Formats: sequence, C-alpha cells, structure tokens
Amino acid sequence: MLYWALVFFIIAVIAAVFGFGGIAVAAVGIAKILFFIFLALFVLSLVVHVLRGGRPPV
Repeated sequence: MLYWALVFFIIAVIAAVFGFGGIAVAAVGIAKILFFIFLALFVLSLVVHVLRGGRPPV
C-alpha cells in the first residue's frame, strides 16, 4: 500500500511540473489517503502483536 501511495505522489509531482493542476491535486489526495490507511494498519498490527504477547519488531 505504501508503494501505491508513492506511485500516486510521483504522478502528482510529474503532473504538477507539466501544469496539470487538477490531476496533481487528485493524485496527492489519493496518495495521502493511502498513506494514512497504511499508517493506521501498521499501528494496528503492532498493537495486536504486542497484545498477543510478542515482541515488537526492531
């Protein structure tokens, strides 16, 4: 998921360089949403791992 957030961010940068403002704004919005979903799932997986008695990864 983090890969797709990075892909949309790169698309946004390229679109902004070429002057496609609407496409750039949409791609940045998608990248932000995907990044925060990734972040929430990562934190959730850490919490579940700790509650199950495992060590958090280093």
